[in-house]
Amino acid sequence: MKWRYFRQSLFFGIVRLSALIITLALLGIIAFLFYNGFRAVTWDFLTLHPTDSMTKGGIMPAIVGTFYLTVGAIVVALPLGVVSAIYLTEYAKQGLFIRIIRIGVNCLAGVPSVVFGLFGLGFFVVFLKFGSSILSGALTLGILILPTIIGAAEEALKAVPQTFREASLALGVSKWRTISRIVLPSALPGILTGAILGVGRAAGETAPIMFTAAAFFTAVLPQSIFDEVMALPYHIYVLATAGTHIEQTRPLQYGTALVLIALVLGIDLFAIIMRSMVRRKKRW
Repeated sequence: MKWRYFRQSLFFGIVRLSALIITLALLGIIAFLFYNGFRAVTWDFLTLHPTDSMTKGGIMPAIVGTFYLTVGAIVVALPLGVVSAIYLTEYAKQGLFIRIIRIGVNCLAGVPSVVFGLFGLGFFVVFLKFGSSILSGALTLGILILPTIIGAAEEALKAVPQTFREASLALGVSKWRTISRIVLPSALPGILTGAILGVGRAAGETAPIMFTAAAFFTAVLPQSIFDEVMALPYHIYVLATAGTHIEQTRPLQYGTALVLIALVLGIDLFAIIMRSMVRRKKRW
């Protein structure tokens, strides 16, 4: 009995230590970026265009472009991911074919992002002739985060008790109405969790948008979904590797990274608030 209690305490101790290490690492990264970049983050930095070979000015086009690409990716991936999860969980007959599909989804989640970028370049930019644009970038990022959203949505749907479905069907409610009115609202917090994970990955990717949407510099904000955009991840890459004044732009690099993290955390916070509201409403 004592040995079992010791193993349990040891296991929970390792879990708590792991969580603490991850939290401290995250706080350390944020503190490092804040210390090196907060001086660069001014009102002009957030509202002006880059000037003087991007060694001065601001990052407004990159902020707008990142926001458009991230929101576009979620708009593309969330409906497709939820519908796919509904089919795999509620309608498909479990067998070899469905196992193969799930293996494929899991494999896609581990594919390097540069592969998605090359796919987006070949299919959306060249074959469909969307060109290097917001549309091409959002579709590519949507496919990139689709496996994450499918996995989270599928687990959320499986977590809904089977008795909910049986009680609804016993009252004569159709299967689709049961799914849309009973199962989906119950699984919505878990689905939003997947969306939060997708936002974080979509906003921070460089390779996919490098081939499909990102511009080195644009003098104006995008006017349509077929325009190129600047994006924060690619802008950081350009300042850190491809610029002619790399050391001179070092504060701008840290400031841009800090703004990117703040933008991702802001979008995530909005999704978390929505998830909390849904859970609170469900309790009532």
